Amino acid sequence: MVLSPVIGKLVNKRVVLASASPRRQEILINAGLRFEVVPSWFKETLEKSSFAAPYEYAVETAKQKALEVAKRMHLQHLRTPDVVIGADTIVTIEKQILEKPVDKEDAYKMLSRLSGKEHSVFTGVAIVHCSSKDNQLETEVTDFYEETKVKFAELSEELLWEYIHSGEPMDKAGGYGIQALGGMLVEYVHGDFLNVVGFPLNHFCKKLAELYYPPPKHTIHHIKHDSIPSVETFEILSDGECDSSDKSQCKDTKNLKSSAVAHHPGKYDSSNHNYNVPVDNQNGIIENTTRFPSKLVQLLDGFRASKALFVACKLKVFDLLKDKGAVSAVEAAKQLNTSVCGTERLLDACTALGLLGKNHQGYINADLTNSYLVSDGEYSLHAYILHCNDHLWPLYTHLELAVKEGTSQNNRVFGKKAEDLFQDVCYQTEVKHCFMSAVHGIAKATARDIATAFDLSPFRVVCDLGGCTGALAYELVHLYPDMTVTVFDLPDVIASMSRFQPRQNTTQVSLRSGDFFKDNIPEADLYILSQILHDCSEEKVHILLSKIFAVCKPGNALLVAETVLDEKRTSPARAVLQSLSMTEGKQRSGLEYKQLMEKHGYSNVQTKITGNLLDVILCFKRTATH
Repeated sequence: MVLSPVIGKLVNKRVVLASASPRRQEILINAGLRFEVVPSWFKETLEKSSFAAPYEYAVETAKQKALEVAKRMHLQHLRTPDVVIGADTIVTIEKQILEKPVDKEDAYKMLSRLSGKEHSVFTGVAIVHCSSKDNQLETEVTDFYEETKVKFAELSEELLWEYIHSGEPMDKAGGYGIQALGGMLVEYVHGDFLNVVGFPLNHFCKKLAELYYPPPKHTIHHIKHDSIPSVETFEILSDGECDSSDKSQCKDTKNLKSSAVAHHPGKYDSSNHNYNVPVDNQNGIIENTTRFPSKLVQLLDGFRASKALFVACKLKVFDLLKDKGAVSAVEAAKQLNTSVCGTERLLDACTALGLLGKNHQGYINADLTNSYLVSDGEYSLHAYILHCNDHLWPLYTHLELAVKEGTSQNNRVFGKKAEDLFQDVCYQTEVKHCFMSAVHGIAKATARDIATAFDLSPFRVVCDLGGCTGALAYELVHLYPDMTVTVFDLPDVIASMSRFQPRQNTTQVSLRSGDFFKDNIPEADLYILSQILHDCSEEKVHILLSKIFAVCKPGNALLVAETVLDEKRTSPARAVLQSLSMTEGKQRSGLEYKQLMEKHGYSNVQTKITGNLLDVILCFKRTATH
């Protein structure tokens, strides 16, 4: 749910958070913002003594973080974001900035200094609006800061060291986290509590209101900043306060032309997305010619980037570079048994995409690559990428026929219908493991966000229908120790699950084979359908939801994990493009899921946009009092 109307202004934009902080992500997700996370690579090495006040350091760091991500996504990822949000939180006492402690002794010094005293927490925030003209990135920066006063109680040596030994101080500015154990150190807070957690949500929403609901021109003042060009500032106005004679000023910020943007000397024709740029002809007369829009160039080149990623994963390039120093193209080619020329070009392409780094010694994996693309990583998407290459890419090469016929191209590509694939013995032995590995990768990447989207602690007995490798089930019992989960899936899937189970097995997860369309399903307080409904026909959806409802007791619940479209059904683009595979199912918006659940008797339908690949819908069987 989006409580602030200004958050809704970002729904159809590609919004990027330039921070890996789970606290900032949680604050923005809870506000209803849909965004992707691209952690900044900006090295926080700004000279603190060069700033007149500590908050200026935080603001400049936040801005540089956001700009680094914007530039990297534009140049290397070949994707220009619409909005990048950068943030930096610092703790200061007596105008001295306290960094994250380097060790326990450093944490002790910091916390001892804060003991019994009031200090300030500053968060600098930068909102960078991006556009691309003739392959040149243009940015409009809006920044601000928030200050909150925090007073620590007098800390005893015993309490101080107990907190330090918990490990919590080590990744926190100032050596504490107020939202967790560090809260016991705090005597009072004056100001925005969320600012101390890591992001000043209230001030952020006010700043968005300034950007997206600008006032008439006569109220705008120009302010000159040393570090950035002059920008327009204004008082906050609501929709109703816009001057009726100047309603054009109330349009979306993409139509605002602030002097902070490095404008091209030409004009932008928004009606056809062409760029009219003045040029000299042979006679020296200025004429207009049309330049091809960069966004279309990115779309045209997108298939090249995808295939480069697919091939690099198939050759296990990223596995080769894991935990090694820089590797030359010649050495990589020798290890991969590939040509030096082709290998060097592939490595350079991966570097351009931000998947590798390159120096005079050779190539190294980026942090993102080590986390998600190395085949044995805990959250690896390697198997899913191979599945995309081997089974989705061929389908999309026949997209024209799929659109003309309105049917899946499985039969044309693989010689059998989609529903027959798992019945084929050859398919089972050669591909089933790859398919389950792909599903497992997505499940591992999304499990925590699904499990924590709502408080599921009231549910003790859970059944994950179509739970495949059990990744979500094991995450659930880890987070909710009193919970037991039954994974219910096809016999062949259950028989192959052992290789995906964690080393530390638990009796809280049990396996049961069956077909949930045909067989009886186990009794439970909570049923889960993760990535099931979007692939089912309307008839199968009706059968499944009705069957679950029939075995549910009043007060029991159903949790659905799917990608939820916006109300225009055009975002997120990934889900919209996925629907082109022409399965018998379809993607749905939040309203459509609500109507679907209510149609089948469920009530209190709640939707949580997680910011991850899957969103979550929770609904309940009506109790007798309803």
